[in-house]
Amino acid sequence: MRTYRELFRTPEFTPLFSTSALSVAASTVSGLALGTLVHSATGSSLLSALAMFGPALVQVVGAATLLSAADRLPPRAAMTGLTLAFAVAAGVQAVPALPVWAVFVVLAAEGLITSVGGGIRFGLLNEILTKDGYLLGRSVLNMAVGTLQICGYALGGVLVVLLSPRGALLTGALLYVAAAAATRLGLTDRPPRATGRPSAAATWRVNARLWSSAPRRYVYLAPWVPNGLIVGCESLYLSYAPEYAGLLFACAALGMLVGDTLAGRFLPLRWRERLGAPMRLLLAVPYLLFFLEPGLFVALAAVTLASVGFAASLLLQERLMRLPPDELSGQALGLHSSGMLTLQGIGALLAGTTAELTTPATTMTIMAAASVTVTLALAPGLRERAPIMAAA
Repeated sequence: MRTYRELFRTPEFTPLFSTSALSVAASTVSGLALGTLVHSATGSSLLSALAMFGPALVQVVGAATLLSAADRLPPRAAMTGLTLAFAVAAGVQAVPALPVWAVFVVLAAEGLITSVGGGIRFGLLNEILTKDGYLLGRSVLNMAVGTLQICGYALGGVLVVLLSPRGALLTGALLYVAAAAATRLGLTDRPPRATGRPSAAATWRVNARLWSSAPRRYVYLAPWVPNGLIVGCESLYLSYAPEYAGLLFACAALGMLVGDTLAGRFLPLRWRERLGAPMRLLLAVPYLLFFLEPGLFVALAAVTLASVGFAASLLLQERLMRLPPDELSGQALGLHSSGMLTLQGIGALLAGTTAELTTPATTMTIMAAASVTVTLALAPGLRERAPIMAAA
C-alpha cells in the first residue's frame, strides 16, 4: 500500500482518521489555553510547561498498571469512553476560580487514561491496515497531528484572545465530544484482540516480555529520550517568547508535517534505513542556535527545521512493528506511545526547572546538547538489523 487513495479506500480508516484529527485539535486548543491560564496565574515557566506537557509524566504509571487494557477491551467502546472523559476534563478545567492544584489533579487523571488510549488506537490501526500499509497509515495520522496542531495553535491563540482561556477550553471540550461521536458512529464494534481481564499483573507480564529483547529496547529508547528532551525545548516557547508562542508551536507542527510526509510517502526502504540516524540528529542540532538568543525569524526557522527530525520516530515504529506478536501489538504500540509521552513530560519538567535557574534560551541549548549526546550513545545498538520476531 503506497498511495493515499488506497489508504482512504480501506474500510474504517477514514473514521479513525477523523477521530484522531478531532482529538488532536481538541488537545491542542485546550493545551494552549490551559498553559496560558496557568502562566497568567503563576508567572512560572515550570508550571506553564507542566500545564501543557505534565499529563505525560503520569503515563509511566498508566503504562505500568493499565496498559493491558489496550488489547483486552473492545476498541470502539473504549475509545468513545476515553474521549468523553477528556471532554469532561476540559470542561472542569474551565471552571472559574479553579485552584491551580485542582487543575493539575485533572491533568494527572488525563495522563492515566491517555496511556491506554494510544495503545487502543494504534492497535486498531494495525488491525485495519495490512502490514505494508501501517507506515503510510501512521504517517497520515502524524500528518493530521501536524496539520491540526498548526490550525489548533492558531485557533487556540485567537480563541484565547476572543473568548478568554476558559472559553478556549470549552471549545476543546466540544471538539472532544465530536471526536467521540465520530468514533461511535464510524467504527465497527470489534472484539478485543486478546483474552483475559485487564490487570496490573497482566500489564507487568507483557511489558517485561516486550522489554526483554535488546532490539526492542533500543527501538523504544531511541525515540523516547531524545524526543523527550526536545519537547522540553518546546515547553519553553511560552517563556521564551510569550507573544509569539503560538507561532513557534505552529512552525514546529509544520516541520513535523513535512518530515512525516517525506518519510511515510516518498522515502523508499533503502533510504529510510540510511536516513534514520541523521534525522534523529536533525531533531536536536538546530536548537543549539538558541544559545545565541536568536530573533524571531531565525528561531522560527530553527524550530521548523528541527521538527522535520521527528519523522525518525516514525521510521523506528516501522522497525518496531516487525518485533512483537500480533496479539500484543496494542500493548507494544501503547508502550511506545506511553514511553514517548512520559519522557516528554520529564523533558518539560527538566526544562521548566532549569529555566527557573537560568534562562529559557540557555535551557533549550542544554536540552538540545543532551539530546544529541543520547542519540549518539544509542546509535551502535540501532545499526544492527533487528530480526523479525513474530512470537518473541
